[in-house]
Amino acid sequence: MRFQNPYNPSIRCTIEIKNMPTLQTLDDTSSQTDTNHHPPKSVVSESDYWEKYYHDPEMTYEWNNGELEEKAMSDFITYLMYKWFFELLEHYLRTKPIAKTVGLNIGFRLVLPHKITIRRPDLGVVLNNNPVPLSLDDKSYKGTFDLCVEAISDSSKADIERDTISKKNEYAAGGVKEYYILDGHSRYTAFYRLNAQRVYAPIKPVKEDIIKSMVLPGFQFRIGDLYHRPSIEEMIDDPVYQEFVLPGYRQAKQQAEVEALARYQAEQRAEQQRLRADKFAEQLRALGINPDDLL
Repeated sequence: MRFQNPYNPSIRCTIEIKNMPTLQTLDDTSSQTDTNHHPPKSVVSESDYWEKYYHDPEMTYEWNNGELEEKAMSDFITYLMYKWFFELLEHYLRTKPIAKTVGLNIGFRLVLPHKITIRRPDLGVVLNNNPVPLSLDDKSYKGTFDLCVEAISDSSKADIERDTISKKNEYAAGGVKEYYILDGHSRYTAFYRLNAQRVYAPIKPVKEDIIKSMVLPGFQFRIGDLYHRPSIEEMIDDPVYQEFVLPGYRQAKQQAEVEALARYQAEQRAEQQRLRADKFAEQLRALGINPDDLL
């Protein structure tokens, strides 16, 4: 490349530039960067998955019989539904500590009739009587969750089918007793229970809208409340929730109301006695008797 000095046209020089990236090269590099986090197309062994992909700090991968599947995101409204449900479940377990919950994409291994998968549900429940106890140091669960919850990932048709079809079939075949799918848009919300044929059957709502868990006896919720998300104050006195949402607060509130009523009644009795005493004193004075002389 020839270069002429603009300040002194008599000075000319030649500059040789080697390996300068072209716009096409930059585009290719950008394209490579965009695909860095996509799962590799080749088959990944289970041992490689546990070693290289399970603890990936940037992406969450599940493993489906040799194939990596990127766990997609839910939207904000579905997150709000999930958050309300999780808090409700925590209230139940504080009242009835019969199980532990697992989140943060902790995975578990499903040995199925024709394949092996490793799934990482948004929420897993392990009963205290589960034959495989949950250890405080576990980064994956060695047993089978008793209940799994997925907040629907709807970024693509494949993501939707993974939650609504693939995982439904896998969780049933693997022995997960109940499976809940939460969708803030109400398109795919569903609740399943394992039947004797190890197939999921929809949980039939009670009184048209109440889902009752058999895995967690006494745990129940209205389907409509998943969308309306009533506050704790509203649920404390709600017959559907009052047995496990801050029952101590409700009992203390009822006790305070009983005590307040007792104080009011005592004050009313004292006032009536005072009025009777005043009336009797007036009658004595009318007869010319000083009430104080009778003391």
